[in-house]
Amino acid sequence: MKSFTIAQINTILQGELVGSTSETITGPEELQKAKTGHITFIGSSKYVSRWKDSKASAAIVNANLEVEPGENRALIKVKNADLAMAKVLEAFEPESPVFDTDIHPTAVVHETAQIGEGCKIGANCYIGKDVVLGDGVVLYPNVTILDDTAIGKGSVIWSGTVIRERCEIGQGCIFHNNVSIGADGFGYRPSDDGRGLVKIPQIGTVIIGNDVEIGANSCVDRGKFSATIIGDNCKIDNQVQIAHNCIMGKSCIMAGHSGLAGSVTLGDGVIIGGSASIKDHTTLHSGVTVGAGSGVVGDVAAGKTVLGYPAQDSREMLKQWVMMRKLAKQ
Repeated sequence: MKSFTIAQINTILQGELVGSTSETITGPEELQKAKTGHITFIGSSKYVSRWKDSKASAAIVNANLEVEPGENRALIKVKNADLAMAKVLEAFEPESPVFDTDIHPTAVVHETAQIGEGCKIGANCYIGKDVVLGDGVVLYPNVTILDDTAIGKGSVIWSGTVIRERCEIGQGCIFHNNVSIGADGFGYRPSDDGRGLVKIPQIGTVIIGNDVEIGANSCVDRGKFSATIIGDNCKIDNQVQIAHNCIMGKSCIMAGHSGLAGSVTLGDGVIIGGSASIKDHTTLHSGVTVGAGSGVVGDVAAGKTVLGYPAQDSREMLKQWVMMRKLAKQ
């Protein structure tokens, strides 16, 4: 088990140490659940009053908050407690699962595949024809990489993930359990006789940039033609759907259960809340925020925040909600 003194943690954070504790810090924990030896964090004034009753030995605190450490307790004051706690979590992060061999004997690796230095390939993985794995790629057990796909160095692919043929994955990506990359887009049209549906072939691919993280059970469909594109540093939560020919700019965030219909374009830094849905062929320009549960049916200008179904400017929608509550009370 990892442990640190409060001074060692402050060396990591480079904050202002207030008070002291003789307790060894054995892990981080929520304010209410913390025990002796834990470090917690206080990032908002509404949690300050709870510090007195917490059993934590130390806390990371926003510098603008008025908090007293107490007996045998310490505070580390920082500019942003949330970001500082992320560094502490990284320091306490357990080691990743161990590979006894670099390439497990049950893995199937096509003779034409190019495997970079330091790659790890777990049990029952399948690596297809002309696949290229950059240096240090990690494939946990039961990952499938189909023909002509390339994965950049240092990427980590967790169990159950399937990356279909001809996809391009950047460096330093993380795909969690059961991610699907490059499945067919959802394309059908009524048949001429009106009695059935005709499947539209999906012959494009998927291109994913560097440092992209995709949560468990999320899907990125291949393009009908050309490519579905996810820009550098995008972060995608669990159970997210990204349909064919979508284009995401850099550093976009999509929360759980949200979805993009076909041919949606996101600018840089777009944030989409949980369970929000974006209509096909719409554009959300850079810096847009979409509230949770909203339904976007048209283009949104840069920097706007929209809410509701159909989504509207957040201030206008909040006014409508207030008026509806007043009417309900009459």
